[in-house]
Amino acid sequence: MKILYIFRSLAVYGGIERILVDKMNSMADSYGMDVYLLTSDQGANLVPYRLSEGVHHEDLGICFYRQYRFRGLHRLMVASKMVRQYRQLLSERLRGIRPDLIICTTSDRIDIITKLKGSVPLVVESHSICIRTLNHGRNWLHRKIHRYRFLHSLSKVDMIVTLTEGDACEWRQYHSRVAVIPNFVHQHEETVSYQTSKKVIFVGRFDYQKRAQDAIQIWELVRERHQDWVLEVYGDGELLQEVCSFSLTVGGVVVHQPTEKIFEAYKDCCFLISTSLFEPFGLVIPEAMSCGLPVVAFDCPYGPADLITDGKDGYLVKDRDMMTFAERACELIENEELRQKMGQKARLSSKRYEAEVIMPMWIQLLRQLVVSEHPISPESDGR
Repeated sequence: MKILYIFRSLAVYGGIERILVDKMNSMADSYGMDVYLLTSDQGANLVPYRLSEGVHHEDLGICFYRQYRFRGLHRLMVASKMVRQYRQLLSERLRGIRPDLIICTTSDRIDIITKLKGSVPLVVESHSICIRTLNHGRNWLHRKIHRYRFLHSLSKVDMIVTLTEGDACEWRQYHSRVAVIPNFVHQHEETVSYQTSKKVIFVGRFDYQKRAQDAIQIWELVRERHQDWVLEVYGDGELLQEVCSFSLTVGGVVVHQPTEKIFEAYKDCCFLISTSLFEPFGLVIPEAMSCGLPVVAFDCPYGPADLITDGKDGYLVKDRDMMTFAERACELIENEELRQKMGQKARLSSKRYEAEVIMPMWIQLLRQLVVSEHPISPESDGR
């Protein structure tokens, strides 16, 4: 089976980038599939995670982000030229690759892909949550136009794959074919926490969603009782300067750049805190759990409640209740036996998301969709 992934770029250490690479590698190495990856905005950036030799990566070199160097009408002209170039190059590569199935995400150019794909099945992965995807835009008019165009394109998609049942319920209001397949997590037997350090970890982009500032604010409350403990913060993003400045005023916070060796960082800590406003899944949660770390998280839509059993392998806290969150963190700090017990259960819980459990769901879905070959005819150029 020949699978084509279409994605904007693999240029940063992020959860989406990591899981896409992991899935492509698994399809190529474990299931013998012929996997292709087309990016549009990779440019000179190196892929931060190891791509299997069985994954054929090609960048179209569009770099859509360059349009934002310009203003007004000039930007519109540049953007229009980029779209025409993208359409032409993608059409050429689709005819050259002739995939059996195409996979992209809700952040990719579904409108163009659906016009060019011919009869080839298209799967769209939701790595955000439905309501956020549909309400994207600068103002109400822009959001309304985006929503209309997006849903029109989505009607031509063969399957939407979400990470949680909560997100799936929202998508089913707009599409009849929605499947739930969680992300998978590699088990690292050699990177299990001994629960003896005085460190807590936060991992996530420094942006509106992940709310690293809230994590530091909670830590300020924790430090009133435990000044000898440290919060290790791993991330990068648009709010980097704000996070760094805030961490200096609180104290007991160390900010790190993202790292490929994040499992070593988990091993050196006692539990993870997650303060996101929403989580389509929250990959760092089962990752940390696989290393024997309990997790304290806000019960936001939708991921944490699927991943954490409150009081067993971590704590779910009422959304944005900072005081209770800090209290739960203090309970774990003050009770090593509790951390050990919850950490053991967290490791067992994370095994639900082993590749050997999750990837067969993907393979079954892909085989169901590819009931016969659907070659793209040379005339199919989307016009």
